[in-house]
Amino acid sequence: MEAFWLKHYPPGVPAEVELHEFASLRDILLRSCQRFGELPAYSNMGTSMTYAELDRSSREFAAYLQRTLGLRKGDRVAIMMPNLLQYPVVLFAVLRAGLVVVNVNPQYTVPELEHQLKDSGASAIVVLENFAHTLQEVLEKNPTLNLAVITTEVGDMLPVVKELVTNVVVKYVKHMVPAWKIAGATEFNAGLRAGRGQELEEVPLSHDDMAFLQYTGGTTGVAKGAVLTHGNLIANVQQMTAWMARDLVDGKEVFVCPLPLYHVYALTSCLVFMKMGAHTVLVTNPRDMKAYIHDLKKYPFTIIIGVNTLYRALLDAPEFAEVDTRALKLTSAGGMAVQRVVAERWKQRTGVTIIEGYGLTETSPVVMASPLDIAEWTGTIGLPIPSTQAAILDDDGHELAVGEVGEICVRGPQVMLRYWNRPDETNKVFTHDGWLRTGDMGFVDERGYFRITDRKKDMIVVSGFKVFPNQIEDAVALPPGVPVLKGVRFAAPAGTTTALPLPPRRISRPCPICATCTNCSTRRSVKRTCANCVTSYADCGGTRPAQPCRTRFSWWAVRAPAPRSLTKPWPPHHSSSISAGKSLNSGTAYMARSTTAGIPRRPAPSMHGRNIAMPPSAISTSAWAQAGSSTRPAST
Repeated sequence: MEAFWLKHYPPGVPAEVELHEFASLRDILLRSCQRFGELPAYSNMGTSMTYAELDRSSREFAAYLQRTLGLRKGDRVAIMMPNLLQYPVVLFAVLRAGLVVVNVNPQYTVPELEHQLKDSGASAIVVLENFAHTLQEVLEKNPTLNLAVITTEVGDMLPVVKELVTNVVVKYVKHMVPAWKIAGATEFNAGLRAGRGQELEEVPLSHDDMAFLQYTGGTTGVAKGAVLTHGNLIANVQQMTAWMARDLVDGKEVFVCPLPLYHVYALTSCLVFMKMGAHTVLVTNPRDMKAYIHDLKKYPFTIIIGVNTLYRALLDAPEFAEVDTRALKLTSAGGMAVQRVVAERWKQRTGVTIIEGYGLTETSPVVMASPLDIAEWTGTIGLPIPSTQAAILDDDGHELAVGEVGEICVRGPQVMLRYWNRPDETNKVFTHDGWLRTGDMGFVDERGYFRITDRKKDMIVVSGFKVFPNQIEDAVALPPGVPVLKGVRFAAPAGTTTALPLPPRRISRPCPICATCTNCSTRRSVKRTCANCVTSYADCGGTRPAQPCRTRFSWWAVRAPAPRSLTKPWPPHHSSSISAGKSLNSGTAYMARSTTAGIPRRPAPSMHGRNIAMPPSAISTSAWAQAGSSTRPAST
């Protein structure tokens, strides 16, 4: 596909970037530490670390990994912790030592952690001791797993008195550290001390050397490691720097990072802004809205990243009205679609437009982004960034015309080398001529802006027409007070009817309609009775079972294309999104949660962890919007 989108690049953004300015990520770190030595590099929990201190601490820990643990180039080191000052120290120490970073979600269950450690072949792990009990179970189940364990506490990088108080409170007052015991585990600070008197070997590194083994579900399937090289990450850092260079100033920016660094979106953002000499404010727990807003008040931030639910939570928090956003230059969103209402509210509150981008773990991650000079939210995933090719292909690999819906495919220097030890999966996602199949369906308009319709495998076929779950979700989300949608997949012969149980949710007051009900305060179920309407009935056993259960929340179901019996129960704590089958023998029930009662709930991510938008051929949303415009379901 001809790169006709280049005509719509902002002034000063090049078509290609210089990929060989740096030989490795280590070179980027060392140059930033030299240029911005006395400037703050990272802050967390009220404590700051300068670039010079980052240089020193990462060098010491890198020497410990090489000399004391005996790790050699290419060995994998897992990092299992939230955003703390220890994270960048360990991250850059691993890279400086010529090792490979394996980012691990600290919320992993025992089977998930076990799979990742065994699959990656990690030689060492640095874990926050709040999660050491999970690691202990993995090691007990796998006594042959040869793993050096370094544990850290929340306050380990804080000043001495604050470190002591913080660690005591976390462990003995808040009881946030379950009991654990791992023989031979080393304390993080002991590792730093051990590395101070040892020499760091400067391992030769090039673009072809592996930097990260970043685990992902991929475009489909179970978690697998995407092999991201130094060249991949350098390319994406250079691409995003070129995209933003006109609006940002080296050594002057304050970047707020509420997303976890083990996620590739936050990880690459961290690298980009470190190259610029920005002051990065790490937010450990953005769900603690009080502490998060306290950080926003403390620092005159110029850049902030997030996801739709996080921006919405900020806007809904009364304290956010007290935050000074006059210095804000850039608001970036990824990971999920930004709802129009959230984008408009953010622009009204801050005066800054949310810039959306698109990417995958397999692409380091950014391949497309909206220009920074857009005046209003566009609902697109933007233009391909410099040195990136993009095309819409059909199932046979043929390129489709402008406006036609097909699979979004990309090529560029930021695209992963392969999946780790999974040649079969690698062959599935790459075409014979090097295109990476993203698994996202979409189209490109005449200006070169790409839009996503939905995931390739989530189409519902209704009377020969393709309907995307995202279209229904967007329509039901239009009315005020409907911030979250959830769905489950089910399949059965058409015409059957069954009750769809929803996960238990306790409330603190009885149902105002069926006050005598003793059941609806902890459980609700939805009965689907008609294939052509939006309806919901509470089966709560109260005095008025034919009425919708209107406690703190109202629920309604949108069915497509016909009622089916439930074959897969709703996971009890599942907050991921809508999925649907591809044929007439499958459909999706959508539960829209209304918060018109004014009680906030825990935000949940949207559909597929990717940005999504309506195609030109989208079904009319007026009927769905009308049906969902009230907290009371439409009558049958």
